[in-house]
This record gives sequence, C-alpha cells and structure tokens, in this order.
Amino acid sequence: MTSTTGSQQASVAVPAGTWSVDPVHSTVEFQVRNMGIVWVRGLFTDFQGTVESTGEPGGVRASGTVEVASLDTRSAPRDQHLRGAEFFDLENHPRITFESTRVEPRGDGLRVVGNLTIKGVTREVEFDATVHGPIDDPWGNQRVGVEVAGTINRRDFGLNWDSRTPGGVPLASDDVRLSLHLGAVKQG
Repeated sequence: MTSTTGSQQASVAVPAGTWSVDPVHSTVEFQVRNMGIVWVRGLFTDFQGTVESTGEPGGVRASGTVEVASLDTRSAPRDQHLRGAEFFDLENHPRITFESTRVEPRGDGLRVVGNLTIKGVTREVEFDATVHGPIDDPWGNQRVGVEVAGTINRRDFGLNWDSRTPGGVPLASDDVRLSLHLGAVKQG
C-alpha cells in the first residue's frame, strides 16, 4: 500500500478505517442502450455510502443507498417515466440499496460481491473495483477514490417495461451498465 501525493496510484486494498462517500466528489451513473444504437446515460444525485476496511484486500465491507427520486437522465419526461410504476416505482420503493457480502483481490483491483435491492427485489451481483490513494487533502482529511463498474440485467429486478420500434428493436436494453466514481473521506 503506497500513499501518493500527486499521482493517482492504484492499489488492491482499501486502507484500514471507516470511509464515508463524499457525494460532492462522487458520481453514481448508469447506461442503457436505446433502440440498439446508442448508450443513454443517467445518474443519481442523492446517495450515500460507507466502506469499512481492515486494510487487507478481503477485509472490506461496503454499503450504499441511492434515492430513486434523484434520478436524472437530462429528460424530464423520461425521468418521470423511470420513477413510475413501470420502472423503479418510486412511490413504493424510494431507495436502491447495496450491501457487500465479500470482497476479493482480482488482478490489479477487487471483485466486489453483494446484494443489490431494486424495486423490492434483492439479487446477488458482482462488480469490479479499483482503489486509488490514499492522499491527504488540503483540509487535513485522508481520501481514497474507488471506481466501481459492472452490468446488471434490469429484468432481474422487476424492471420489465418493454416497448419496441416498428422493426422490433427494444427501446431500452435489458443490460444496464453501472459506473460509480466514489471519493471517500476517512472518518475519525
């Protein structure tokens, strides 16, 4: 484990301690292929997360919550549709949650396995993660960066809406790419 001052050196382990996600320096994004030709991006602007680490690659627990109401795809009509009963059903399921069950070294990064709950449905998922840092910021805090990526099938979580072009191409792909860029601050 090497500290860095200016460069973004990656490491396999999250340094020991409890780390809180700093939403001002983080993004939670998703991509869905639209009509089979282009990836449409969206993000959630209200989320929180915590990483607890012993300092060993396998000694990590991660959890997070995303507020569905904060969904933003840069299209108000689409956002309203996604928040509705055909997709996330915000009224009955206002949050998306994740709890890791195990974290293991994988190549230059980590394999994160855990339970993702969307629309009241919990499924085990797997993500790849890369850790950067730690660094000391100008305000006396220690920070790490964690990049997380993976793909889920929306239908596994009851997001079954289906509409097609006249040629039969789905308007929204079943596969959803998830990409999290998390800046986290060490607590205590």
